[in-house]
Amino acid sequence: MQGGGPTAVINSSLYGVIAEAKKHPEIGKIYAANGGTGGLLQKKLIDLGALPQEKIELLLQSPASAIGTSRDHMEPEDYAAMLPIFNEFGIKYVLMNGGNGTMDACGHVFEVCEGTDIKVIGIPKTMDNDIAITDHAPGYVSAARYVAASTAELVADVKSMPIHVVVLECSGRNAGWVTAASALATDCGVGAPDLIYLPERDFDEEQFLADVKKLIDEKGFGVVAVSEGLHGKNNEPLVPPIFKVGRATYFGDIGAHLANLIIQKLGYKARSEKPGLLGRASIAWQSSTDRDEARLAGEKAVQAALAGESGKMVGFERVSTEPYSVKPILIDTKLVMLNEKQMPSSFINEAGNGVTKEFCDWCRPLLGGALPQIVSFK
Repeated sequence: MQGGGPTAVINSSLYGVIAEAKKHPEIGKIYAANGGTGGLLQKKLIDLGALPQEKIELLLQSPASAIGTSRDHMEPEDYAAMLPIFNEFGIKYVLMNGGNGTMDACGHVFEVCEGTDIKVIGIPKTMDNDIAITDHAPGYVSAARYVAASTAELVADVKSMPIHVVVLECSGRNAGWVTAASALATDCGVGAPDLIYLPERDFDEEQFLADVKKLIDEKGFGVVAVSEGLHGKNNEPLVPPIFKVGRATYFGDIGAHLANLIIQKLGYKARSEKPGLLGRASIAWQSSTDRDEARLAGEKAVQAALAGESGKMVGFERVSTEPYSVKPILIDTKLVMLNEKQMPSSFINEAGNGVTKEFCDWCRPLLGGALPQIVSFK
């Protein structure tokens, strides 16, 4: 089962599951829930083992979720209703692929299945990189590569026609990992955002305007990267959410709001850009490291279930940054259920308007190779 927003490599984890499961003759069927938990409860199952191999191979280069995902609101009775379905279809291994909400669901499914011979394992997935314990989560790396490269293109554009300040709004509800990756745009050779604001710090409108005024006075133009979940003191949103129910929040347009502030308060031309879903759907900027690790997570989940493990999530522990090396580990789902991991203070500069070299050194080896160089003679 897959849950939550898809990524550029969620299908690579599915590929890893299928490839590993096919190696074990004791596994007779490989099912996928068609549309997440809701699909399972409706008994909408896809027989993955019956699909032609050439279609399975395409998973490694396909965005979104090939089996469908969901953000279904689950009650205790919904989890209890899963057990009879598992028994009906002879399901002994349940693998749940998703982010914080899905890992929470994974923990509850484990509780329902505890005492039976059904094993439950989590496979991490989130472009937001906010799953606890693991060094990083599959999905984030490709999003980081997309944001870094796209920001470099934006910086080059603004530099070539320096007439305005552009506010780039990046994904990130409570954690600024994706927005922070915009700093890696500097690797392309034309610079990086002049200012970066993350939800780990309370946003101060007056300080923001002072920062932008200084940028205009000294440079005359620039790029500002911001997280969609920016908030003021007491966690008050800068722009009231358009809609909110449970954990699902439809944020107001932070980028446009800040661009309008620059125009209205500073009298300078500004505009906003918002990649949105493009940042998680881009196969063109998929990281090879991300793809390989997502596949590995799927493989290790099958291996763990067959070894009798249950109530665990596959994670990654960093062995070395230079050269880059990680090893897969198993993490108790109780430690990750809705436990959001934010950027550590050491990754954010003292002024709260940028990131540190420590973050860049941590993030750079994840990107799956060097970013393309851009030339500018200005």
